[in-house]
Amino acid sequence: MSWAYRTFLRPLLFAQDSEAIHHRTLQILGWASRGLIICDLLEDFLGAPELPVNLFGQRFPNPVGLAAGMDKYAEAVPAWKSLGFGFTELGGVTWHPQEGNPPPRLFRAVSQQALINRMAFNNPGAQAMAHRLAV
Repeated sequence: MSWAYRTFLRPLLFAQDSEAIHHRTLQILGWASRGLIICDLLEDFLGAPELPVNLFGQRFPNPVGLAAGMDKYAEAVPAWKSLGFGFTELGGVTWHPQEGNPPPRLFRAVSQQALINRMAFNNPGAQAMAHRLAV
């Protein structure tokens, strides 16, 4: 971890509710995803070098992926590539929309350097996800 992250960003993030930060991050990345210039800037600063991987008949630009559950509403799809992910899994989507478990449902385990996720399957539903991805 960089000095700037440890000194400034991490204390700022940890002073706020985990789920609120999760939603705020997705809001910001969703905003960034709507602008090609912003995505290009993100990729210039944070993108990963090409390290192609062929797996299951698919070619991925690199082997680092984003696991299901981070972007359950497909709000920030273009930004994930710009941040260096070779693939993203937009998972946790059910046929019908669901709210998931009641809050609080994200908990920090600071001494273990972990985040406990009990969000469940909060998602907009398969049809809403398909519509968002088609746009």
